[in-house]
Amino acid sequence: MRIVVAIGGNAIIAEHERGTWAEQRANAAVIAGQLAALKRTGHELVLTHGNGPQVGALHVQHARAGEEVPALPFDALVAMTQGQLGYLLQTAIEEADPGVRTATILTRVRVEDDDPSFSHPTKPIGRFFDDEAEARRAAGQTLTVAPDAGRGWRTVVPSPRPHEIVEFEQIAAVARSGALVIAAGGGGIPVVRRSTGLTGAEAVIDKDRASAVLARAVDASLLVMLTGVECVALDFGTRWQRDMARLTASDAERLLAEGEFPPGSMGPKVESAARFVRETGSTAIVTSAERVLDAVNGVAGTRVVPDAEGPSATAWSSPTSVAAA
Repeated sequence: MRIVVAIGGNAIIAEHERGTWAEQRANAAVIAGQLAALKRTGHELVLTHGNGPQVGALHVQHARAGEEVPALPFDALVAMTQGQLGYLLQTAIEEADPGVRTATILTRVRVEDDDPSFSHPTKPIGRFFDDEAEARRAAGQTLTVAPDAGRGWRTVVPSPRPHEIVEFEQIAAVARSGALVIAAGGGGIPVVRRSTGLTGAEAVIDKDRASAVLARAVDASLLVMLTGVECVALDFGTRWQRDMARLTASDAERLLAEGEFPPGSMGPKVESAARFVRETGSTAIVTSAERVLDAVNGVAGTRVVPDAEGPSATAWSSPTSVAAA
């Protein structure tokens, strides 16, 4: 079975960490063990990853060194973090299991140049700042900042919707060869199509949305999105919280429209899962890195499924509809 697994950039740099290379290596080692174990079961694996903390840090370095070294545009910064994190993950996976062959493919993702996000940036990158003024200094003169989920201020950049994975054929071919492929890192290098060819765009694409487009393009049977919790939950953080074992695509879309899942955290994952299920008839899973093996085996995580495989069900209970839960 071909599986696309998406991990977040925050899984490599935790919120309380500075992001040293030693910290990133230690975090990657935890994820790598699970991925190597999953690869040993015989599946074809395509790994994607976020880059929010990393591309934000790189932007700060460029902004503050601008008088000495010319700053680079965001498409170049995304490409740089694809190489950085691809190298990190390849090293960690091969250390976990030297028998696993790996390959990183620099991946361009086509967006539309009239996407509304270019005039309304919403994608948070980089570290959190308690003080708005300090966040603005880190963002530089050309970018803006915004509060993020009540945890502080962050730089925000445009995040257009992905429409096409340019290198999808190469990614599928390498996966068929038996190597674990790392692709579409950081949501992919954003490009727009012009009469002269593909041109880079100043943006950072959401990695969950790009992962759904990639999974469809390479004919994946399963899309797995890793996050900090084991299951998608309704009424998260309240005494009415219900962890879900299964969500139908229709229930996921309805709950998303009702504002159940915040746009800065679980929202893009549920949206991307429902989109993949609608377009392919296959299954998507949302779970934590620690439970990825169990989730693929059907005993952990939240599975987003076609409506015919419903109803939605709470975790570790008899199936019940979300409306009645």
